[in-house]
Amino acid sequence: MNPTLPNRPPESAGAAAAEDEASARAVLNRLRRAQGQLAGVITMVEEGRDCRDVVTQLAAVSRALDRAGFKIIAGRMRECLTAPEDGGTPAMNEAELEKLFLTLA
Repeated sequence: MNPTLPNRPPESAGAAAAEDEASARAVLNRLRRAQGQLAGVITMVEEGRDCRDVVTQLAAVSRALDRAGFKIIAGRMRECLTAPEDGGTPAMNEAELEKLFLTLA
């Protein structure tokens, strides 16, 4: 069994790796979008744009970052709640995962 994909049968490891890769790409796309939005906010502030417009765009950046964080947590929730088979870092318990999740709220 692949240690990076805990508790998954060997026959599903390839599919799981492809799913993990797709999830990572989705997170990176969200982060890049947020980065572009933030650059836009910086430009707006430098140009002295209207406060309402700046705050609206800043809220969009914040939502994009929140979504990226939630995507990361959702994609790793199963792994965080299961014990590693390779003796590595202990898995998170439900309370620890909830605390991590709420840091994004």
